[in-house]
Amino acid sequence: MDQDKLSQLKTMTTVVADTGDIEAIRRFSPTDATTNPSLILQAAQQEARRARLAELARQSVDIDDALDAVAVEIGSEISELVPGYVSTEVSARLSFDTDATLARAHSLIERYERRGVGRERILIKVASTWEGIRAAQQLEREGIRTNLTLLFSFTQAQACADAGVTLISPFVGRILDWHKAATPEADFSGDNDPGVRSVKAIYEHYKGHGYRTIVMGASFRNCGEIEALAGCDRLTISPKLLEELAVDHGSLSRRLTPLDAETSAPEPQDEAEFRWAMNEDAMATEKLAEGIRKFMADQRKLERLLGELRC
Repeated sequence: MDQDKLSQLKTMTTVVADTGDIEAIRRFSPTDATTNPSLILQAAQQEARRARLAELARQSVDIDDALDAVAVEIGSEISELVPGYVSTEVSARLSFDTDATLARAHSLIERYERRGVGRERILIKVASTWEGIRAAQQLEREGIRTNLTLLFSFTQAQACADAGVTLISPFVGRILDWHKAATPEADFSGDNDPGVRSVKAIYEHYKGHGYRTIVMGASFRNCGEIEALAGCDRLTISPKLLEELAVDHGSLSRRLTPLDAETSAPEPQDEAEFRWAMNEDAMATEKLAEGIRKFMADQRKLERLLGELRC
């Protein structure tokens, strides 16, 4: 059987498109799709969207209202193309404000429901800060599903499992970036990739302790990282890497297999334990802060674009 690697991957892992590009989603037929402020900015900058964006911007009461309108507009289009979840991210500006995150999440869900997209189709993306995880815990209690992003450490993953979130997005490539910068002479190829090892450890811990939270590897730098995580619950992949997998007809073997839970879950962390563990992990602390800043930088660009269109 001469199957391409993307087709092979789909037999063992739920493939998710990491893009707001409608045409790419049509082409690769993923089950789910994820967006973030950077991807929404890319989609919003397409010339074909300009007139509609101007209309949304002028109809909005302020820039925050316009940002949510654009995100839900694009997310609603995506929901017509994928059978599963669409992830929509709360403003990075709210990463350390639980109450504001809850209010924004409720607003996004209400917007989706007005457009006929049920809350069961939406994952509200929130940064994996202590405050973000607390917001996600409350949203899950209300029947609103969440995707905890910018996750770089076992500590964050444990806190998310304790909170009962639907899905986590542990980053691979950005962990590799940090280690390459810190120790450029080291060999990080194949299974030595620290981002791959991080996701594997989280996956094995979740399965071994019976956590129901979905593990979705994210932020890939190359197809080798994706192949090393074949069998993970979900993998969210950029169109560029989806294309590389689609034209590669080599063999792809399962690397991760869910095992029966063997031990009970550990006691949940409290806030002091979480913050201390993050303080001890320089990579996770730095990449989380950097990720929030980068998403916010792209959000500001989108804010400026919408502000210009409102005039």
